[in-house]
Amino acid sequence: MTTCHPERWSTMTRRMPDPPGLDVAQLEAYLRREHPDVVGDGTLSARVIAGGRSNLTYRVDGGPRPLVVRRPPLGHVQTTAHDMAREHRVISALQGSRVPVPPVVALVDDPSAGTGGVFYVMDLVEGTVLAHPSQNTVYTADELRTVSLELATLLAELHTIEPDRVGLADLGRADGYLDRQLRRWRTQLDGSRSRPVPSLDHLQERLAERVPTTRRSSIVHGDYRLDNVLVGTSSGSSPRITAILDWEMATLGDSAVDLGMLGLYWHIRRIEGGGSVAPSAVDPAAGYPEFDELVDAYSARLGSSVPELGWYRAFAAYKLAVILEGIHFRFLGGDTVGEGFDRIGALVAPLADEGLAQLAGVVR
Repeated sequence: MTTCHPERWSTMTRRMPDPPGLDVAQLEAYLRREHPDVVGDGTLSARVIAGGRSNLTYRVDGGPRPLVVRRPPLGHVQTTAHDMAREHRVISALQGSRVPVPPVVALVDDPSAGTGGVFYVMDLVEGTVLAHPSQNTVYTADELRTVSLELATLLAELHTIEPDRVGLADLGRADGYLDRQLRRWRTQLDGSRSRPVPSLDHLQERLAERVPTTRRSSIVHGDYRLDNVLVGTSSGSSPRITAILDWEMATLGDSAVDLGMLGLYWHIRRIEGGGSVAPSAVDPAAGYPEFDELVDAYSARLGSSVPELGWYRAFAAYKLAVILEGIHFRFLGGDTVGEGFDRIGALVAPLADEGLAQLAGVVR
């Protein structure tokens, strides 16, 4: 899951002759041999769009149309967390559906093709990732409201897709999903304890006591939020969501988990220290609706309500808190590089408090 340095497909990129992790000459040779139509007669160049602890993303220019290459992080060893074949499979399966995803070109498993490992290539989709309030000035309040409600509606569209009809019936095990998730994150927390966090333990206990019955199983994105979609315009039309990004956490499970995660990030800036860990453009003063309106739009598309949404929002807070506690643990051990890691640990307790408040029915 991306928290501190998520991928961002935006115009704020840096151009490099041969970006880290990608041998452009090898990539060009491979594409010219296997997919000559995407290379043409040009000489390819590439630049890093974004990277960090999550998958690296590059923009590739010089061919008939711009491309995007996605590969695991440098020094990557956990294939289950950064499975390029899995991400490519999900995006490929959703081609032609009502869920907008980038057109895919190829999954590449050739060590001599540019990255030394598995990666995939897709067409570039024009658009902006809304990740900071300063970006809101480009849009009217009505436009931001429309994009927000579309975000909720598209999530419902994803959750109405039957996995077996798009070849994803074996993407994961939907049965017992919530119980497995709780065990997984408890195990992760136990492996990265450096201090007592009583509120986080209490939240875990409360979640385990009140695991809801899954009402709908579906494809689950796993990290669904505003800054994981592209917003674009064309020919003077109103802004719309042009692509949903970052499918590395996708699986089969309880649909409401995605809605809970969306709710957490929708109000992340209201949690003490939240904006410094997960930048968010959401600002009601700019025109963004309250999360309740997104829930209404989502439910209207599904034709049913989402019972016990507080539990799912609490679970999202718990999951992010465990992730950040793990980062704090690595920081104390000297295993982080860069700035800002000293502040990560301070958000864990506020996130646990947020989860407990959601379980208690306190709406923020």
